[in-house]
Order: sequence, then C-alpha cells, then structure tokens
Amino acid sequence: MRDSRTIPDETLDRGSTGEEPDTNRPPSVALLLFSAYRNMESRIFGALARAGFGDVTPAQGRLFRGVRPGGSRMSELAEGAHVTKQTAGFLVEQLERAGYVTRVPDPADARARLVKIAPKGTAAASIGAAVVAEAEAEWAALIGPERMAELRDTLQMLWDMPDQWIT
Repeated sequence: MRDSRTIPDETLDRGSTGEEPDTNRPPSVALLLFSAYRNMESRIFGALARAGFGDVTPAQGRLFRGVRPGGSRMSELAEGAHVTKQTAGFLVEQLERAGYVTRVPDPADARARLVKIAPKGTAAASIGAAVVAEAEAEWAALIGPERMAELRDTLQMLWDMPDQWIT
C-alpha cells in the first residue's frame, strides 16, 4: 500500500514526462550496481544456509558487517547500516539470541554497551568473506585485474563521498 510520500503508480508506469517508458534504453548505473549487489547477496546467503547459518537475514547481515573487531556501539551500527537505533537494537537482539553477537560493557563508558562478534558470528563471517573473495576473483577474471582495480577505486570514491552529496 502506498502512502503520500511514495511515487504515484502512474509515475512508475510512465517516464517522468508522462510518456510510455523507453524499454530499449540501457539500465541505469544504479540498477546495474543493485543487480550486482543482489547477486552477491544471494550467493552469500545461499552459502550461509548450506553451512547451517540459514537463520541470518540480509538486514541482520548489513548490520553485522559493521561490527568492528573491538566491538561497536549501537549508534555506530545504526549509522553504518542506515537504520534507526531502534531497528539496530531489534536486529542486534535477534543476532544475540541466535548466538552471532554478544553485548558487553563498554570499558570507556560504563553506561554504554558494545556489540561484539561471537564465535558463531566469526564462523559465519568467514564463509561470507570466502564467497565475496570468490565472486570478486570471478569478476576480475572476466573484466581483467586492471579494470577490476579501477572499478573498486571508483566505487570507493563514491562510498567516501560526504553525505551532503547524497540525496
């Protein structure tokens, strides 16, 4: 169900000029990136499921990815995953119940707690990292190591852009 903040159906069905969309135009860069991301996500979660870690969701994975080796505060995880603190808390609770993370007191601030990766989380993360490495090696073999390095550098530049440029 759509609310007043979403794009009307007729805008989605037609171009911004109100005309029928041009189905022959090439996909946007954003769509190409999204497609590559979803392919990688499917590969990772498929491998996790085959290894017995089928209870992890993509939303949990995006949050989990932000846990630093020494632990992370909830606000850092929320910011890194682009979710609210409440959503981050909910996801961390799920990950903690499933044994992927633990929460410990923050030695720098007795009022705060850190989220740390538990042994089960380390095992799952190593599977995900292996899948990413395999996929990136396949891409490099396909497009060549120089183009892969250029792709990585370009995407890193976009990643590092200040938020003021992202609308």
